[in-house]
Amino acid sequence: MTPALPTVTDETVTSWALAAADGDSEAVDRFVRALQRDVRRYVTYLADDAQAADDLTQDTFLRALTALPRFEGRSSARTWLLSIPRRTVIDSLRHAACRPRTAWTDDWQAAAERAQPTGLPGFDEGVALMELVDSLPGDRREAFVLTQLIGLPYAEAAELSRCPIGTVRSRVSRARTALAEWAADGSVTRHLAEPAVA
Repeated sequence: MTPALPTVTDETVTSWALAAADGDSEAVDRFVRALQRDVRRYVTYLADDAQAADDLTQDTFLRALTALPRFEGRSSARTWLLSIPRRTVIDSLRHAACRPRTAWTDDWQAAAERAQPTGLPGFDEGVALMELVDSLPGDRREAFVLTQLIGLPYAEAAELSRCPIGTVRSRVSRARTALAEWAADGSVTRHLAEPAVA
């Protein structure tokens, strides 16, 4: 960036800001150069990040120059300008929080695999479990699928099944008990061991 001018009075900076608001390009340059150092110092303090200071300073001035035609000189231009970096830094922090974080590892694939949940059934087990669910009586299967797999509230499941909510709860409870018993007596293993039907 261009080196800052020696410190000038607030009155002079404000007069440059008003002239810049009227389209004086030389006044724009003087205004920016006079306050650049102050803005950079302030954004460095607010963001606590010296590396980002140049970008934040530039963003602050872009916002200020866009708003400059509305500047009426009711306060000094320095005071007016230094009200902008706070919003600039906040927006920058929000933007950074939304971006995926960089993983400092050479083997990102292994890191991603380690982050996966463990102890979940594999594909074959999942197929066997769904076959067991299919083995449930129709009313229990419907209640179980609606509430436990699709995730509907019991009240909505009762409305869809056209039965009282207590009946849905009872059906789900019986379905869970049956599935737990089948899993305990090895039904899942038997389903996996059975040859596929041609």
